[in-house]
Amino acid sequence: MRGREVGLFLGFGLVFWVVGTLWYQKRGPLVFETTAMRYWVNFALTPLVTSAVCILLLRWRRVPAPDWASAMLLIAIPGMVGEAVLLSSFGALMPSMREASAGKYGAFLFATYALVLGFAEVVTLRAAR
Repeated sequence: MRGREVGLFLGFGLVFWVVGTLWYQKRGPLVFETTAMRYWVNFALTPLVTSAVCILLLRWRRVPAPDWASAMLLIAIPGMVGEAVLLSSFGALMPSMREASAGKYGAFLFATYALVLGFAEVVTLRAAR
């Protein structure tokens, strides 16, 4: 991976996280504070959509399979750092949601990062064989 791509993936990760966080700041109560069905549907779909967007980015940039884990980690790091800050001050930074929703939101994020990074690791490991 070239240095330019490192910056691109970090920048994309930051923008992706900011947009997602702003969306959940506005729409979060409809996902986390209504029905269990709505929460679980979003819990299943969001990691899949997020993974698809990230995979499309890696394919568009023609990132070699051995570099997928590193590239995906670069995309994820800004969001992981941002979410640590956000979750530690959830009530102040996500005022439209109850503080009790922080656990559901954190689990939701954990599942998303796990799927994205896990998929990239599988691709990388297969390429190493």
